Amino acid sequence: MRTIDILEAETERAAVEGEGFIIARGGMPLVKVIPIATENVRAPRRLGFLAGEIEVPDDFDRMGQDAIERQFGIRA
Repeated sequence: MRTIDILEAETERAAVEGEGFIIARGGMPLVKVIPIATENVRAPRRLGFLAGEIEVPDDFDRMGQDAIERQFGIRA
């Protein structure tokens, strides 16, 4: 694994190309940079993945409103 100076690290593309490297300052190793294996990376969760699978009732934002109001003494 090759070593590069900290000033060069900003423009280094080795990890993007699948190669690891070590960042050093004044010849002293500081950080080991290695690429992440893509097969172990989870895909981000996407919104709308259950579209068409479930239905939200029209009164969803008012469900249980009576019981909640009674608990807080708003309604008898």
